[in-house]
Amino acid sequence: MAATRLIALHKNKGMTVAACLKNRTDYIENPDKTEQGQYVSSYACSTLTADEEFMLTKRQYDLVNGRRQKSDVIAYQIRQSFRPAEISAEEANKVGYELAMRFTKGKHAFVVATHTDRQHIHNHVIFNSTALDGSRKFRDFFFSALAVQRLSDLICLEHQLSVIEKKPYRERQKRIVYPPKESNRDRLCGIIDTILAEKPGDYETFLQKLEQQGYEVKRGKYTAVKGKGKGQKRFIRFRTLGTGYGEDEIKAVLEGKAEHRPYQKKPPKEQTFQLLVDIQGKMAEGKSVGYKRWATKFNLKEMSKTLLFLQEQKIGSAEELRERAAAATERYHTMGNSIKAAEARLTEIAVLKTHIINYAKTREVYAAYRKTGYSKVFLETHREEITLHKAAKAAFDEAGLQKLPKVKELDAEFSELLTKKKAAYPDYRKARNEMQELVRAQKNVERFFAEEKDTIEKAQTR
Repeated sequence: MAATRLIALHKNKGMTVAACLKNRTDYIENPDKTEQGQYVSSYACSTLTADEEFMLTKRQYDLVNGRRQKSDVIAYQIRQSFRPAEISAEEANKVGYELAMRFTKGKHAFVVATHTDRQHIHNHVIFNSTALDGSRKFRDFFFSALAVQRLSDLICLEHQLSVIEKKPYRERQKRIVYPPKESNRDRLCGIIDTILAEKPGDYETFLQKLEQQGYEVKRGKYTAVKGKGKGQKRFIRFRTLGTGYGEDEIKAVLEGKAEHRPYQKKPPKEQTFQLLVDIQGKMAEGKSVGYKRWATKFNLKEMSKTLLFLQEQKIGSAEELRERAAAATERYHTMGNSIKAAEARLTEIAVLKTHIINYAKTREVYAAYRKTGYSKVFLETHREEITLHKAAKAAFDEAGLQKLPKVKELDAEFSELLTKKKAAYPDYRKARNEMQELVRAQKNVERFFAEEKDTIEKAQTR
């Protein structure tokens, strides 16, 4: 079984064509990957000077045609990967050579390098974009990659190797949900789990093992780490990774006082059902008959899910569904208004606290300003302090405050409100989800019965 890929190699910005060709050929001929060059072969060129011979052909093309190459494609690469343990490196190189020869029909010089540094043996074939006689260029036609794959399959069958079986369209696995992407935090948690499983002696040894894994450790009041890859630009503190990954929790595990439980990320909850499609409205917009067939099937599936949801919720009538949806909507809005009121009060406290502090800091300056008889010279010297004092006094008058509250009391109220707000969010999200499901079910039921009514009325009219 050989998987193939055809890749156009472009000229890199800021580099000459010769330098680019040398970089590409040097990479595939790497002695560490090819058993010291044992599995490198070539056609119409030497493996040692392939890049220079490619350049000679390109110069010949300029002389023969009297024009320079407009495209930045300097060569083409074919990657051919084989199933592990199915083929030897020597035979793989022969298969790659035969593939290159038959695909280019012997009109282009090429180099075949077989890499053995991975579990699966694979070929890198680089062939010159310019023909050997310098008269033409290789034309990357529309289905060239498919042609390479089919030719590779044919050669594999001739060498009694397996090929990738093409499944009928109906039997192919369809991906309706994209696989979850691993974040830097998830990756870090996984590495911490692995290190803790090794049971390092102390916290410092634990950090050293993290550094060995390629992480930069910043020691201080809060330990933070950063990966050396391009994907991570900021340090991550242990205490922000969640339960079980804080500094104190890790130290407790290392001291044997607690047991570490790896964090398992919960998959995102799938939506139970969706709104039915308004088929008549869509058909009026000009949708096709095929769309109508799809929408009819979609509505049947979603209505089945809706009925299952109603059974789970023990809702037996449309009237009961309407009442439950109205109650859930009212509960959601009530909780939302409560959270909004808390947020508004938090903002008021923050602003009021700022004015109180500014008022206290600028009181003596403003008193001196009054003693000078509101001198313009004094105002210009202390304009910022006087402006802050006046703004604070205006805010107090607007709020109708006869006596200023203490900053400590405001801090305590702010902390209490913030705690209540955070505690209310899980119930708020739960109420929102419940409201959305009930309202969606209500709309589906109403639309379903409306369509049934229209169908009956049309039948009676006929």
